[in-house]
Amino acid sequence: MSANPDETITLRDAFVPHGRGVPFENGWSWLAAAWSIFKRAPGIWIGMIIVLCLIYIVLGVMPFVGAIASLVAGPVFTGGLMLASRTIDQGGEAQFTQLFGGFKHRFGTLLAVGVLYLIGFAAIVFIVLIVTGSSILTVVNATTPEQIMAAGAGLLLAALIFFALLMPLLMAVWFAPALVVFHDLGAVAAMQASFAGCLHNLMPFLLYGIVWFIASIIASIPVMLGWLVLGPVTAASIYTAYKDFYFSA
Repeated sequence: MSANPDETITLRDAFVPHGRGVPFENGWSWLAAAWSIFKRAPGIWIGMIIVLCLIYIVLGVMPFVGAIASLVAGPVFTGGLMLASRTIDQGGEAQFTQLFGGFKHRFGTLLAVGVLYLIGFAAIVFIVLIVTGSSILTVVNATTPEQIMAAGAGLLLAALIFFALLMPLLMAVWFAPALVVFHDLGAVAAMQASFAGCLHNLMPFLLYGIVWFIASIIASIPVMLGWLVLGPVTAASIYTAYKDFYFSA
């Protein structure tokens, strides 16, 4: 099939705008289906992941600006990976250039998702600093065992608050690129639909997370080389979960 971004998905008429609940065991099937997508074009996938890693490494050495660019550009690159996943899933041949497909198709909306993600992330950091800022600062001046324990408790509290606030934001961003490139949703509408879809499927996501965590440990053992496979599979699993959530059976 054509790799044209404007091509409608096969099940478009059955699109469920805010997602549907799926069985617990489907959390495993997303990764299994993603593996099938990866193994049909492993060279293209590995090449895209290597280049994407290099881009983020370059951005990472740029103070402040690089961090902002990384957060904002994330949904744009994810949009390209979604296009590649769909092309393979529909029997076509993925192209390496699809990594940059989000810069050509719905770029403004994908960028808006990235900007909203950046704003949300900055707000979370601000809240954590306001709530636990004094506790974090005690780490620098901690000298006695009691002070070190108190500082450690402050850091733990900061981490718990950070991740508690970050989770809803990640839920809002997770499927947003796919919903933007495949359904022409606006940035806010796509993030709302992404959040709703994730909220309907917390238990399948729990299984997905457990399996993914085990796989990440295995992938990290051979000098991180396993991430050349797990990285593409993770990207493709966003697409396979999107198909599962947003289309009726």
